[in-house]
Amino acid sequence: MFDVLLLKTFVTVVDEEGFSRAAEKLHLTQSAVSGHLRRLEEQVGKPLLKRTTRSQQLTPDGERLIAYARTILALNRDAWAQLTRTPFHGRVRIGVSEDFVEPRLLRAFQDFSAQHPGMEIDVQVGIPGTLLNLMKQGDLELVIGSLCETSEAGLLLWQEPLVWAWSAQPVTQLPTPLPLALFPEPCPYREIALRRLAQAGIAQRTAMSCTSTAGLRAAALAGFAVAPMTVSQLGQGLAALGAEQGLPDLPDAQFRLFTSAEADRAIVAALTQLIVEHCSTRRV
Repeated sequence: MFDVLLLKTFVTVVDEEGFSRAAEKLHLTQSAVSGHLRRLEEQVGKPLLKRTTRSQQLTPDGERLIAYARTILALNRDAWAQLTRTPFHGRVRIGVSEDFVEPRLLRAFQDFSAQHPGMEIDVQVGIPGTLLNLMKQGDLELVIGSLCETSEAGLLLWQEPLVWAWSAQPVTQLPTPLPLALFPEPCPYREIALRRLAQAGIAQRTAMSCTSTAGLRAAALAGFAVAPMTVSQLGQGLAALGAEQGLPDLPDAQFRLFTSAEADRAIVAALTQLIVEHCSTRRV
């Protein structure tokens, strides 16, 4: 028989893409996580992960077990929720900004729904300003979004620098006017970028307007346009421009959680705890 604790550790290592992040998620030491995986492999009698110094990959036996492990854990959560008679029922609509939606967050929502079978979570991805307007109109219960230099209420989850993203290739001279890739209004990154350029007297033009972070990244990677992005989004192939290229500083992006006054307080409290715990493991 499989130990549910060992299966949970195995699934978390795969989902979090590493032992250190899994240890943080499970509130265990990294050595304890490694010990759990070793014990599970001893039970199976076969290796489940191919480990290198930088990554790990599922073996064919690991691929087979991960599907069973997810099913076993889901059934365990369902049984617990049914027997403890969870009080959460209904539908919660959550707005998530384009630059924050990620598999780990969606898996956390999925786990929450699995623990509370009477609960449905709908996610709408968009621009923070648009999402906040939808919440004010009663169409969303929670919004997770980033703002800059804001007086808006909301629980601060974390903040990180906003930068001018551009191809990592050496820069000799930036085009004039400066080509920009921007989200449409009402986008906080768009607003602050245009304001700072105007204050610095730098001519600009909107070379690309798009509604996805993938579009912004493509424009910056190609050297087609400069895009205001958070530093955690840079990734391979992108670099941050700044004073050396004559560009003004940008403020921090503040990721905040906003809740509707009309939303169920108990559900909001439970989801707030889940989101705060999820954000506590982020690394900028």
